[in-house]
Amino acid sequence: MKTYFSFVIFMICFTTCKSPEKEYLFNGKNLDGWTIFVKDSTINHNDYFYVNEGMIETVGKPIGYLRTVKEYANYKLHVEWRYPEKPTNSGVFVHATGEDLIWVGHYQGQLKHENAGDFIVHGVGRSATIADSIYTSIIDHKPLIPKYEASSEKPAGEWNSYDITCNADTIELFVNGVLQNVATNCTVTKGSIGLQAEGSKIQFRNLWIEPLD
Repeated sequence: MKTYFSFVIFMICFTTCKSPEKEYLFNGKNLDGWTIFVKDSTINHNDYFYVNEGMIETVGKPIGYLRTVKEYANYKLHVEWRYPEKPTNSGVFVHATGEDLIWVGHYQGQLKHENAGDFIVHGVGRSATIADSIYTSIIDHKPLIPKYEASSEKPAGEWNSYDITCNADTIELFVNGVLQNVATNCTVTKGSIGLQAEGSKIQFRNLWIEPLD
């Protein structure tokens, strides 16, 4: 009898207490669920962002981005990246909203080499609070707030991980497990997720989100 009740309790907990399932943003085969934007209309999108051996890859030039069709709120985002050649610049967008342009409104986890973990507020009127200071984006100034710690990136050519938690109006950036920035009072709390092309070839893999509610 004890065994039976223990089994019932286990099943109730399993069905009601298990954490939400991950949603994979990239299927490893194609870019279904994403849209590509590049300012130069002569660029072939298939040669700009593409799938290479199960990874998302971009040549990095000219500047542009890959953006999810779907919008998200209240989630943990996991992204892995590496620069297979010379490392330069890129970024991960969260809460991207508005029409496609350079650059769409967003909050950014910086991926500039040795600066991953810097936080950027982009989009006129969009703001966030970091360390008791309010940063607001205006037409001619897009605030960049440095990361907390020294660079926690791995050497060029090795894989790195970004874990970005977006919980209500708070965004936390972890680079290879190191907390590098926390933004609160974010004025935008929902939007699409983006991967930036800005300088050189960069690769992404293992992109998934885990809902927080």
